[in-house]
Amino acid sequence: MSKPIIAESSGVAQVEFRVRCEGLGRGEEVFLIRSDDLNLTSPEPLYTTSSFFPWYKTLNSRAIQLPPETVLQSENVEKKLKSFSYRYAIFRAGVFYRWEQPSDGPIDESSAGDGDVTMEDEMSSEKGPTCHELPLRLLMDRELYVVQNVLGVTGGHSVDIEHIRQHSEPEVKTADTLLNRTHRNSSSASSMGALRSNRNSASSFGALSGKSVGFTATPPPFHSKGLPKKQPVHLNSTDGLVVVSAFLPVVMHRSDDGEWSADWDYEALLSMQTHLRVTRVGIVKWRGWHGNRGSDASPEGGVPENERVKVEACLRPFNCVPVWIDPCLFGDFYNGFCKGVLWPVLHNVTSVYKSTPQASGPGCGKHHPEVQGDFSDYTMDDVGQGLIHGDGGQEAELWASYNAVTRLYADVVVQCFNEGDLVWVHGFHLLILPSYLSRRIPMAKVGLFLHTPFPSSEIFRTIWCREDLLRGMLNADQVGFHLYEYARHFLTCCRRLLGLNSGMIPDTAGGHTLAIDTNGRHVAVTSIHAGIEPSVLNQILQHSVTLEKANSIRNQFQGKVVLCAIDRLESLKGIPLKLLGLERFLTRCPEWVGKIVLIQVGISAFERGDDFIKTKREVVELVNRLNTTWPGTVHFQECAESEMRLQQRMALLRAADIVLVMPIRDGLNLIPLEFTIAHQDALTEIGKRDGRKRGLCILSEFSSCTRVMRGALHVNPWKAPEIATAIHAALVISEDERMRRIKCALEFVSRVTTQRWALAVMLDLKGVHKDVNPMKNTGAGLGLGYRRLAMNTDFTALDVDTVIKSYRNARSRLILVDYGGTIVSNDNLDTLTRFQLVKQSRGPSSPTPAVISTLTSLCEDKRNTVMVVSGKEKHSLERTLGKIPNIGMAAEHGMFISWPTKAKHGKRRWEHLVPEGDKSWRSIAISIMEVYTSRTHGSYIEETEMKVLWQYRDADPEFGNIQAKEIEDHLANVLRNFAVDILHAGLEEGGYVEVRPAGVNKGVLAIHTIQNFHTIAASKQVDFALVLGDDHCDEPMLSVVRQIGRRVKTAKRAKTGLDPLPDLPSTITLVDVSSCDDHISPDLDVFTCTVGKKPSAAANYLHEVSEVEELLSSLVKVSTRNQKFFSSADLVHDFSTAVVLPQFNPKPVEKVETSSVMSRSVSMPDMGFARKDKNVEVSRNLNQYLGLDSNLGTIDDEEEDDAFFF
Repeated sequence: MSKPIIAESSGVAQVEFRVRCEGLGRGEEVFLIRSDDLNLTSPEPLYTTSSFFPWYKTLNSRAIQLPPETVLQSENVEKKLKSFSYRYAIFRAGVFYRWEQPSDGPIDESSAGDGDVTMEDEMSSEKGPTCHELPLRLLMDRELYVVQNVLGVTGGHSVDIEHIRQHSEPEVKTADTLLNRTHRNSSSASSMGALRSNRNSASSFGALSGKSVGFTATPPPFHSKGLPKKQPVHLNSTDGLVVVSAFLPVVMHRSDDGEWSADWDYEALLSMQTHLRVTRVGIVKWRGWHGNRGSDASPEGGVPENERVKVEACLRPFNCVPVWIDPCLFGDFYNGFCKGVLWPVLHNVTSVYKSTPQASGPGCGKHHPEVQGDFSDYTMDDVGQGLIHGDGGQEAELWASYNAVTRLYADVVVQCFNEGDLVWVHGFHLLILPSYLSRRIPMAKVGLFLHTPFPSSEIFRTIWCREDLLRGMLNADQVGFHLYEYARHFLTCCRRLLGLNSGMIPDTAGGHTLAIDTNGRHVAVTSIHAGIEPSVLNQILQHSVTLEKANSIRNQFQGKVVLCAIDRLESLKGIPLKLLGLERFLTRCPEWVGKIVLIQVGISAFERGDDFIKTKREVVELVNRLNTTWPGTVHFQECAESEMRLQQRMALLRAADIVLVMPIRDGLNLIPLEFTIAHQDALTEIGKRDGRKRGLCILSEFSSCTRVMRGALHVNPWKAPEIATAIHAALVISEDERMRRIKCALEFVSRVTTQRWALAVMLDLKGVHKDVNPMKNTGAGLGLGYRRLAMNTDFTALDVDTVIKSYRNARSRLILVDYGGTIVSNDNLDTLTRFQLVKQSRGPSSPTPAVISTLTSLCEDKRNTVMVVSGKEKHSLERTLGKIPNIGMAAEHGMFISWPTKAKHGKRRWEHLVPEGDKSWRSIAISIMEVYTSRTHGSYIEETEMKVLWQYRDADPEFGNIQAKEIEDHLANVLRNFAVDILHAGLEEGGYVEVRPAGVNKGVLAIHTIQNFHTIAASKQVDFALVLGDDHCDEPMLSVVRQIGRRVKTAKRAKTGLDPLPDLPSTITLVDVSSCDDHISPDLDVFTCTVGKKPSAAANYLHEVSEVEELLSSLVKVSTRNQKFFSSADLVHDFSTAVVLPQFNPKPVEKVETSSVMSRSVSMPDMGFARKDKNVEVSRNLNQYLGLDSNLGTIDDEEEDDAFFF
């Protein structure tokens, strides 16, 4: 048998694998496994999305080594060397379940036989597991391919492979990209101008790519029909949807023998039927669900535990999954926090629900005495302020119940979730549910829709847990409201309480979507009003029972115009205001007495507690007063909610001629829409001949449906004369106008149905861009402070070990460190502290003694060049860091530079980054700022030697931002002839407008420092750069140094023939850094790091200032260690010039002046070349070889010493 050919690889191809999987069950995942990976050591997961399903693909392309042509063409080489063999495995809950099998494929491709094939079964078979084969002869070096498979279809089928990109040889301008290049003149002014260029603009990038800088050009973008193209978002039957609401949209029935049955609750908004795969999650609303048990309350406590299995089986055909919660806990959650705390706040009128000491009057609390005790505490408006949510009072207990119930909902949702499903959360009951879901299923697209109003920021800020509620909502990918008015209040709350900005962003349909920018993410905000299902209502209207009930009501009030109203007995519904308006109408129009009747249905609202009792008492008093003055005018009936279901409601609306809806603050109210459907036949010829002036709605302008029911009569419920005028107008309206109004109202009701509303919201949610890559979509924070962050794929925590290893091997190091927020606490975070610093009523924070000691030790290492770059003034840096020898400082963002000096005492020498010019602009800028300061409360002026700032961080956010834009335009117009830059930083960046000399920022300083590195350091080129910052002022410095490091990497890859690096993230401003090429080493290692996990131009992050101190301390240990231990790299450098004796002697070496970088190391190979006596006997040990005395000890192993650091 011939010997196999063994040769080196001829290249690497990049392959993306895709597999079509239509038979995966819930919770199942597919992984790519190499055929020789029998122990499943390196499974590679495949992902899908709702739009890409049923195709799954690898997240990144896989690098496959290609054999030489001789191997591919040889007939003596084994087949496995000519192909890449792999297979797919099915995992359940992250654990291997089975291999792919023929039954997973199409019916015509699958073989007979059922049952799952486990790993043991397939491994024990004689033929072994079936595999997919990818012939390597089809691949080329440095090319990108897409391989498509069908799960279960393996041997005997051709490979579907598509060539995506053809590689083009990079054009390298010079042979040696870094060391042998021509000199290029680059003034600092051109660099400054480049730094002020537009972020990631195409023109800037193109200009950079065209420069002759000795680096490979950026490859042109490629497109291919094989890649998934952006298509309009649509929903199909394969899309999954998990709908979460407080209650399931079903009505449960229990027979006397304990059997359960269920029906759809058709009046529930979420009971609609759809072609999607929908799973509904919520609580079963059964007797006693609210936890009020006792002789006067419910005799039961929700569904008995021993019958929950029956209920689950009964709900399974409806795809409903119940959440089992203790009734008492749910009562605290629903009646206590939701209805007692959130409901009044969300409706903007908290004073309405203030508790009264004791309800009086006949009948109040008679049938429900528990209302006065249990609910009065829930409806307290004055929240006691303390350490934690009311200092451990009942507010804390209710908040704990709200969180506990939300966690239970999250557990059930996670169990029901399947990869690719959309999660749609409904109602104010579950505002913080997105926070719990985003931790556990971060890849899910979560939508939150509120069916209540959202209050103004002045009202919402009165609740003690306001930030937690807002952050919980912002962890969703989409937040929906019925009206833009509510969305606008939400945006204002986010801006005023969290300092977040909002705006329009492009969507997948080619338009734009309103969104909030938070932590690099965009949370879409939609405002779409819900509708009803006309088909369902028409069926109810045609039912004989409905027709009989409607006719009965008409006969009861024959000859009269029937006005009807259906409201809950609570102050928000405005029933007393409605009755006062009717009283005003009858007083002014006595001719209508006895010709009209108002049927007022009041639904008991026991959860409203004292407000229910108070409202009921007022309504009864007004009804009695009206009927006493005009007998038979008002027919009042109180009933339970279960007695006024959709069928009874439609019968009453059909019998009525006019409906009155007068809430003083209301969310979704469908009664006007249902009334319009009930009288849609008024437009027909038969309906016109009945002689009734019917079909008109009188709506309060504070109801959400007022914006969509344009045919209704709109009134202000607080003005009784306006209500009276509207009633009169509805009674005497002309026939033509009545027809036009009914037609206008019917247009919306028939066009915007519940399904169309849900479809519009779901399309917006599905169209939200959310990267499934966990490196781009990550989280941070604990508890309810948890938030989702959108990061770059290479934005990771700083690997300290890698930094230390590079630092140890480097000979010429540059360390650029920010001051405030990096090595000392940031004084700018607290507005009061910032104001006190400006007014010099307190001193700034100073570095700790430990930090001073660390910086001193770093500066003692002659291989280090340490620069502290700050926005503070010169005297502040001199006071804290001026006594450290060899430290460089840059004040006011780099305008003033003090290069490293050995002097400990004496005055430092400062130079300017840019030449000082005409300073007359300062007085002009200050005079303009003084005008705006007098107009804007909370603003003030800050002056330094270089710049002038107008601070508005303490002003009203909205007004301050408007004034900032005004002053920015004013300054730009007045100072256009001066060499100044005008910068506007939003509230998230500090809230100020700054005027400074043109061309000054930390990015320009970084370039200037590298260009002058040969004058301040022992070496001419930098081979190690570490940059640390924390805020937006440091981003130019981080961006510049990161691009310098990228140029070096690009040059290396071009020389070795590797593919170009991916594009830089959008957080980096592209600038021309070619002027630094002569001052950087071809082996440069760059580390850029920001303090805090947030979107940044840095490649890495550290969590807090203490971690920066630990990092710098670790570098000090490496520098200190070099005074005692030696490395072979040191020996090569020193003894190539220092060793001149035929036999090594330590004493002369000590006298020789070696490099300031390495001075104590010895290398065995280099000592060998220094020996000129070839007859020297062979050394018996290392000490004798080095010529050392035995009592001096031995040289320790370097790897053992490394273990101390790594």
